[in-house]
Amino acid sequence: MAQHPNPIDIHVGARLRQRRTLLGMSQDQLAQTLGVTFQQVQKYERGANRIGASRLFELACALNAPVGFFFEGLSEETAADGVGRAARQAAGADAPLRRETLELVRAYYRIPDARLRRKLFELAKAAGTGPPPGG
Repeated sequence: MAQHPNPIDIHVGARLRQRRTLLGMSQDQLAQTLGVTFQQVQKYERGANRIGASRLFELACALNAPVGFFFEGLSEETAADGVGRAARQAAGADAPLRRETLELVRAYYRIPDARLRRKLFELAKAAGTGPPPGG
């Protein structure tokens, strides 16, 4: 029987992927900074390989984030819930962790005109309050 990754490792890996993506950094770029292969970064992001304390500190420095960032949002429920909930989060079931969401936020903040950004924000809010698709 295959052993499942620890839910905490999955959560930390998802936060790693979120921060890396938000910064627009590729897995290969991060791997080069750390002196590991991009496959190793992939394993960290999936929670397949546990991140040691010294490596977590290196990641925090490379991604300009406090070490605590990787544990934000980790609840007792996530830790105790087993692999189910944490695996869904790592797979992208939660919108804040989706690559599409992170890329949208990055693009939004690259809009130089604050008024245009605000109008786009209001448009997105209005579009999101309509009837659900297919409903």
